[in-house]
Amino acid sequence: MKVKIFDESHESDLEAKVNSFLGTIKDKKIIDIKYEVAVTMFSSEQIYCFSAMIIYLE
Repeated sequence: MKVKIFDESHESDLEAKVNSFLGTIKDKKIIDIKYEVAVTMFSSEQIYCFSAMIIYLE
């Protein structure tokens, strides 16, 4: 079993990276995909962090 973790500041970037990775492991069995969004404030700016973890069998 293996995991691959992605972390991006824009959801569309995360989507592109996850889709690209899934295209490279089409012969592997995907066990689960976990998705999270974290939000924090820096000064007066909201900062988002979009992350995903893919668990798959090698």
